[in-house]
Amino acid sequence: MTASKNTADPFLICKDHTVSGEEFQLLYDTEYDMLITHPQPSIDKLPSYYKSEDYISHTDSSRNLFEYIYQKVKSYALRKKLGLINSLQPEGGNLLDLGAGTGDFLHTAKKGGWNILGTEPDADARKLALEKGVELHLSSELFPGKHFHIISMWHVLEHVSDLQKQTRELKRLLHPEGTLLIAVPNYKSLDAKIYGAHWAAYDVPRHLWHFSQSSISALMKQEDLMVEKVLPMKFDSYYVSLLSEKYKSGKMNFLKAFINGFRSNRSAKRSGEYSSLIYVIKNS
Repeated sequence: MTASKNTADPFLICKDHTVSGEEFQLLYDTEYDMLITHPQPSIDKLPSYYKSEDYISHTDSSRNLFEYIYQKVKSYALRKKLGLINSLQPEGGNLLDLGAGTGDFLHTAKKGGWNILGTEPDADARKLALEKGVELHLSSELFPGKHFHIISMWHVLEHVSDLQKQTRELKRLLHPEGTLLIAVPNYKSLDAKIYGAHWAAYDVPRHLWHFSQSSISALMKQEDLMVEKVLPMKFDSYYVSLLSEKYKSGKMNFLKAFINGFRSNRSAKRSGEYSSLIYVIKNS
């Protein structure tokens, strides 16, 4: 999926604060109500933008206070995610996690009695997952004929190069009575508006797409998938605000980040536009 010149308008210019220091443009796609990173790196070049010790989604380190807090919140979030899938499928079943990182969610689900499979393109992340007893595969195409009661993508869809190919694959893999869980940042949240070009969840160029609630619904509808409900990820506003403070001023202002995260969540109680959202999706 790419934006045509007729449907995409300039929206914002953002900097890659993590690896390259390069600037990228965000284009607003009027058809899908979403933002598109432009230019998007080629498939061959894209992995180089992930090569940073600061890209902690693929590490288990606690080198400083920020990472220590991140790991503590991650442990809590994992328990909440397990509770969510258990509520959706009380009898358990087959679980597929796409873009599983270092395997923490699958490790938690395995201990909870789920039959797990997962994918992860990053070799270092797969190695860390294997140390936890979680074997990850390169691609879901290695699972022909399999269907899953739960398929999860925790902050992964924004990294996928071909959205339409990915949604077709999700449809193929999902059990007829199964549930798809997609968590992505929400560029319509208040913290996104507060920080603008410094909003950490833009994370260009690793985040190729920037979704709204309507864009996720439209994308899923193309494959006869329906968003059943939308759930908040309330901790993300604080985490993203901390990183955004660093990008904006060069240092982490914990107090200011906390205030802005709180403001964003308070605003979202009325609007529903939390910093990140979990979409619960079913076959229609």
